[in-house]
Amino acid sequence: MSDADRPRPPKPPSRAERVSLWRYARLFRADILSAQPERLYRAKMAEFRTPFFRSFMVNEPALIRTVLKERPRDFPKSDRIGEGLRPLLGNSVFLTNGALWERQRRIIDPAFEGGRLRDTWPAMWAAAEAAAERLADRAAAGAEVEIEAEASHAAADVIFRTLFSIPIEDHLAQAVFTEFRAYQRSQPILNLAAFIPLPRAIPRFFRRDTKRAARRIRARITELTARRMAEIRAGTAPDDLATKIMTTADPETGETFTTEEMVDQVAIFFLAGHETSASALSWALYLLATHPEWQAKVAAEATAVTGAPDDLGRLRIARDVFREALRLYPPVPMMVRQAACPERFRDRAVPRGAQIVLSPWHLHRNDRHWPDPDGFDPARWSTDAGRAAARYAFIPFSGGARVCPGAGFAMAEGPLLLARILRDITVAPVPGKVPAPVAHLTVRARDGIHLRLGPRKGGEPRR
Repeated sequence: MSDADRPRPPKPPSRAERVSLWRYARLFRADILSAQPERLYRAKMAEFRTPFFRSFMVNEPALIRTVLKERPRDFPKSDRIGEGLRPLLGNSVFLTNGALWERQRRIIDPAFEGGRLRDTWPAMWAAAEAAAERLADRAAAGAEVEIEAEASHAAADVIFRTLFSIPIEDHLAQAVFTEFRAYQRSQPILNLAAFIPLPRAIPRFFRRDTKRAARRIRARITELTARRMAEIRAGTAPDDLATKIMTTADPETGETFTTEEMVDQVAIFFLAGHETSASALSWALYLLATHPEWQAKVAAEATAVTGAPDDLGRLRIARDVFREALRLYPPVPMMVRQAACPERFRDRAVPRGAQIVLSPWHLHRNDRHWPDPDGFDPARWSTDAGRAAARYAFIPFSGGARVCPGAGFAMAEGPLLLARILRDITVAPVPGKVPAPVAHLTVRARDGIHLRLGPRKGGEPRR
């Protein structure tokens, strides 16, 4: 199949250039990706102004560097970010700012340092083996599967094994996973109030079913966390991520997380570590289904994987494929900061309190930085141009001080799951079922991602 004949990675349509505020709000509520105009894919900065608010989408690497790396204190996370998620996340590190956020990161970050991250590899490998085994029988039958559901299962299994040393089959883990799947399509990670900051006088209401679901999830997480706290006190706790975090004292105050504080953090670990990884893995598998030559390369590379920590260094192609999936379908498509003081960006006045929107979705598809930005090309990551663009125009995990603490974890987990699944199984697209990207908690497909599985028999993947 020639490049001209190969399916292009699906991309949502852009809205008309000018729409009313009411129309924009309706489009945004349905899907924040297709609610944006086409010009944002090339814009360096765009301003959104109404009688009630001003927002600026920043899409120029120099300005993004200012916001995320050079002056992060001047651009804290917006108080409105993730407003719909607060019943679930509480005061997690995802939502906090200032001294509280700094304290949380001092306790959390050591658990994700390079040496300690290697300790999670056996648990990741066990989850990858389990995922491949679950899919094997269906592959033998040539079954069609909705791969997002399978990726969610695998990513959740990784989280429970690495965080609490339990497989997803554990009754508490299964309960959290089941509740979370029901919750995940009910709330966007970027609430309309963050992108369109309504006056604070207008009250925020949460749907009753959403609040009830959040309470149920937190109750389950509280049970897991309390159980681990008891094991720590008894000296019987396994040396996993939960134990590391719960026993790490803030070097400045000597305090550790309380059970309630740990529940907040576990909630965001599950959201970030499960939801975002599942999104990226699903799209990576779809992209390889439509590009069988790259699928064959990943599968060939995977034959050397044995479950040893050094395996990650052998998965260079899988890593580049996963990066390319993160570029085309960044799990968190937009991030919001707030100007703490008056600024001036590109000769425009940015008032104090203005919302600063950073959009990995648009930055990663901007042809100023990426040749053929809408095309799937893992080879770009081994070129000088690709490596240069990665330094300034690739922010799937944010950047600077507020970079996701689990970024290294995700970049180990994703390529491992991808390679282990494709070592034994082929994936092919299902005719007539092209996924349509939309943003819920993360970038998912409106009606799922459907793939045809087959057993790998040492040759080219099934077409």
